[in-house]
Amino acid sequence: MADTALIETARDFNRFYTNFLGLLNKAYLDSPFTLTEARILFEIGSHDGVSAVALVRDLHLDPAYLSRILKRFRAEGLIETSPDPADLRSQVITVTERGREQFDELGRRANAQIAARFDNLAAGEPQVAVRAMNTIRALLDPAAKPAPAILRPHRAGDIGWIVQSQGRFYAEEYGWDLRFEALIAEVGGKFLANFDPETEYCWIAERGGINVGSVLVTNGGDGVAKLRLLYVDKSARGLGLGKLLVDECIRFSRQKGYHELSLWTNDMLEAARAIYIKAGFRLVSEERHRMFGPEANGQNWVLTL
Repeated sequence: MADTALIETARDFNRFYTNFLGLLNKAYLDSPFTLTEARILFEIGSHDGVSAVALVRDLHLDPAYLSRILKRFRAEGLIETSPDPADLRSQVITVTERGREQFDELGRRANAQIAARFDNLAAGEPQVAVRAMNTIRALLDPAAKPAPAILRPHRAGDIGWIVQSQGRFYAEEYGWDLRFEALIAEVGGKFLANFDPETEYCWIAERGGINVGSVLVTNGGDGVAKLRLLYVDKSARGLGLGKLLVDECIRFSRQKGYHELSLWTNDMLEAARAIYIKAGFRLVSEERHRMFGPEANGQNWVLTL
């Protein structure tokens, strides 16, 4: 049995969120529909034909209650029905042109409602809220599938995210002090100030609109590219993103004519080192240091391209 305080906190959040979205209002989103009616119209409009049986199953509705709502929708010209060839006891339901207009309008109103809430938050806070939502769903919804990760080029604010996320992570995990965050800020600042898209690149791994990984390739001169600031967030570990980011660095460096790709890391970062070794990097030197507080063993690795 879960702790009573945890249960009460969860119930309190549920009350807050239903009020936040106006779910108890008689007219959902100031529309002519209740929440249940809007949800049914959304499900019908989201599919190219859906059966009444599927609506009952997926929305956990009483069949008689659903039948009354569908009767109203049909009378108002929002839907049309036809026999379900897979089940003669059911019907296939589709939206009419008028129903599609209502469906689209509900979508616009729902988007505007959330956008207005997010507009009142500080920079970065909408992403924090969405990350928490994704966590809740991943933990509580057995059918939830994690959003696929994508790689994209950096844009405004991404280097700041790299500095913040890595500075916090290495402080929490390894006790590194603010000098490490200063180093990341210096690398990121130089990358932005001198960025040459012909010879350099930054990849951001994103999942569900949230940054979860990053890496840079910078021009080290004399035909040598440098792999910098490889990072994968805890929430995205085990998805192969680290290997994917490193592979992109290698591909880019070869394409741009570099003859060598080098990097500096520390031996306690075993997951990253395993990726480098598998990719063909070789260790060329190492040295003990206290650059960020605790003693560590810095290593230089190179890959001949």
